[in-house]
Amino acid sequence: MQKLHCHLLIFSLTVLGFYSGGIAREKAQVFRGALIYTIAGEPLENGAMVVEQGKISAVGSSGQIQTPPEAEEHDLTGKVLMPGLVDTHSHIGGGDGGDNSAALHPEVRILDAIDVHNDTFKKARAGGITTVNVMPGSGYLMSGQTVYLKLREGRAIYDLLVCRDAETDVCGGMKMANGTNSLRKNPPFPGTRAKSAALVRQLYVKAQEYQKKIAAAKNDPDKMPARDLQMEALVEVLEGRRIVHYHTHRHDDILTVLRLAQEFGFRVVLHHVSEGWKVAGEIAAAKAPCSIIVIDSPGGKLEAVNLLAKTGGILEKAGVDVAFHTDDGITDSRLFLRSAAFGVREGMSRAKALEALTLAGARMLDLQERIGSLEKGKDADFIILSGDPFSVYTHVEQTWVEGNLVFDRSNPEHRKYAVGGYEVFRGQAHYHDHQGEIE
Repeated sequence: MQKLHCHLLIFSLTVLGFYSGGIAREKAQVFRGALIYTIAGEPLENGAMVVEQGKISAVGSSGQIQTPPEAEEHDLTGKVLMPGLVDTHSHIGGGDGGDNSAALHPEVRILDAIDVHNDTFKKARAGGITTVNVMPGSGYLMSGQTVYLKLREGRAIYDLLVCRDAETDVCGGMKMANGTNSLRKNPPFPGTRAKSAALVRQLYVKAQEYQKKIAAAKNDPDKMPARDLQMEALVEVLEGRRIVHYHTHRHDDILTVLRLAQEFGFRVVLHHVSEGWKVAGEIAAAKAPCSIIVIDSPGGKLEAVNLLAKTGGILEKAGVDVAFHTDDGITDSRLFLRSAAFGVREGMSRAKALEALTLAGARMLDLQERIGSLEKGKDADFIILSGDPFSVYTHVEQTWVEGNLVFDRSNPEHRKYAVGGYEVFRGQAHYHDHQGEIE
């Protein structure tokens, strides 16, 4: 009976948004001796970092950092320590978004379709990913609302949410797309690129009108327009509280996105931008950040034929804020570090490539005050590497989220998700792992 009461309490706290799957360790943790890439400054040889109650309380040269009383020391001599990786575009969790009933689905939430027991979360942790923007698919002009998750251990979606309350907080962005993905032969889908843009404009004009009605009501319930889930989400976009994450490949499609963003004033992150290198100047002038992907084998859609590994370097030189993403399962979350390594090989600076895996992605999710760099007061999200981040011989040895160890390569159960093939992920939901916990 006592166990039942305990689990009922955890369930209640979870629903209210107060329970986190991993409770921060009570003892302070000191990680000493590693080469530390803080991202906020120069690398620290023989560095040290102190973690207390899930936050970074100190970071600096080892000789400058004192060990708090009763702290647990971790000797990382010969290792590399850096912030947890931020994946700005992923499809882990087995969720889905809009359907063929319409071309635009702003009311749809990927939050309502994610299975946190899906093994793709374990795969992402094995790749050093600690924060992820989970997207609905891109087969529609607007596939729905994305969700920002911390890859904590959790029993329910509430345990992973970055925000505190999924019902009142903006917990993600808005996924949009153009190009060939959203083209169809039959209504309600557009058959051309021009019609695609027209449908988007039409819906945003409607949202502007809804926004004006809300303003005119001046909080008077009797004067408020009838509740409209589509319009509510788009007003959040128009007000800048919800960022548009826009799937786009060809240079002309990229420019269409920039025109729409300027016309309606929404904040946008350009995703993929296969031909972004052709219009780097225009992207920079619009101050539009780019979340890019690197593909190291041929294939895929024709509009991505000009996707080049040199895009990151060209955008960096133009002054564009650049991040990498996996688009998992397009590329494997376990190989996320490799994306930036390709960028460096094709012209990106090491510093910007590391930032593109961490702090740049945090900025694109409005989370730069919490994650993306190792600084005092930020969340203790970090990874421990066996060697240089861009070496093919380097492994992610440990992944920590808010001061809790969520992946340890030395643990055989964890290691299989780091090195295993298709068979490891065939049984996606391992609910049997928890059967013994509820009585």
